[in-house]
Amino acid sequence: MVDKHKLHTICESGNCPNMGECWGAGTATFMILGNVCTRSCTFCAVATGRPPEYDEDEPRRVAEAIHLMKVKHAVITSVNRDELKDRGAEIWYQTVIQTKQIAPETTIETLIPDVKNNWDALYRMIEGGQEVVSHNVETVESLYRRVRPQAKYARSLEQIKKTKEAGKRTKSGIMLGIGEKDEELFKAMDDLAENGLDILTLGQYLQPTKMHIEVAEFIHPDKFDMLREEGLKRGLKYVESGPLVRSSYHAEKHVNVPI
Repeated sequence: MVDKHKLHTICESGNCPNMGECWGAGTATFMILGNVCTRSCTFCAVATGRPPEYDEDEPRRVAEAIHLMKVKHAVITSVNRDELKDRGAEIWYQTVIQTKQIAPETTIETLIPDVKNNWDALYRMIEGGQEVVSHNVETVESLYRRVRPQAKYARSLEQIKKTKEAGKRTKSGIMLGIGEKDEELFKAMDDLAENGLDILTLGQYLQPTKMHIEVAEFIHPDKFDMLREEGLKRGLKYVESGPLVRSSYHAEKHVNVPI
């Protein structure tokens, strides 16, 4: 069905280890605005380069596929489209709106990119009626230059804050095992809680190819349990923490987490 409608999923493009489990549970993560990203993050398996023109009919095709596949909970994400004046916001808005029209029983989480302080674009992206708005900080502040060279930690925090101020359920994710220190993780949790984050995901970074940043450490499952408790103590409403946790893992549960 995905191939027939010429769609992209981050499940496939990102080499996610949980694809079988999530698809079997009726949850899928669709990637809009193409599969070529304008950023060059050193952890990500998605292709980097100059994206082709986007397809204005994509929102309809995504909505129809979600309906035909009987997806219970759809996560929609995208590559960064920094070259677009609106960062792709109108395609985001239309995808959510048309999915809600065609598949009204499907709940939606949008995992949105960094809008580079284009707050008009942000508000357009999040006003379509999705239940959850996610934006990943990905790592601790000290590793940004190495892991996310075109992003800024403070800017992502501000984006989460503005999303919460707009009345949305907020979510973010951090990868572990890149070289972060415990005290840096605790500070990130504090920063996220202070800026209105509701839900945090913590998972083990896995190197997609030899061209990507190396794994510095494999985190013991007991530590993931400890970090879950730390996050809750620091004011986060819900923490999904474990070795194979990814942004969209168990995303269907996050719609109904009490906040």
